[in-house]
Amino acid sequence: MRKTVLMLSALLLAGCLGMPETVTPVSDFKLNNYLGKWYEIARLDHSFERGLSQVNAEYSLNADGGVLVINRGFSETDNEWKEAKGRAYFVGADSEGYLKVSFFGPFYGSYVVFALEPQEDGYAFISGPNTDYLWLLARTPSVKADVISRFVEMSEARGFDTKNLVYVQQK
Repeated sequence: MRKTVLMLSALLLAGCLGMPETVTPVSDFKLNNYLGKWYEIARLDHSFERGLSQVNAEYSLNADGGVLVINRGFSETDNEWKEAKGRAYFVGADSEGYLKVSFFGPFYGSYVVFALEPQEDGYAFISGPNTDYLWLLARTPSVKADVISRFVEMSEARGFDTKNLVYVQQK
């Protein structure tokens, strides 16, 4: 019985590290260029972010070679900032935008960067393990309309339901 539980647990955890068949991680990923603060511009909504505005993510190096992730967002309902700390590690090569991230103990989920412009006014398009998870992050609190159009177009082509995007209010 114990062996069966371990195998099922491994399968469940591995399932969270997949990616949609239509998504390919960027192959020229440079972690040092990705570190720092990013603003959430758009997302598919989930309970862990529902009702949050001014969402941002800060990425920095951990002593163990991984990445410290700090996500913050403001809850108008509670009139307070919500914060979640996590850690991320590369799934394969460190030149590939495919990481696993955890905010809850040993449980990891996919973090797949499928488009990236890392410059000062750059952006990143990110998928989770399936087409229910999608984010547009940017180095600035707003982006040009053509970036949003490109994000929607690329995401739709990959099977994401962009009609349900939440556009995040930034101040």
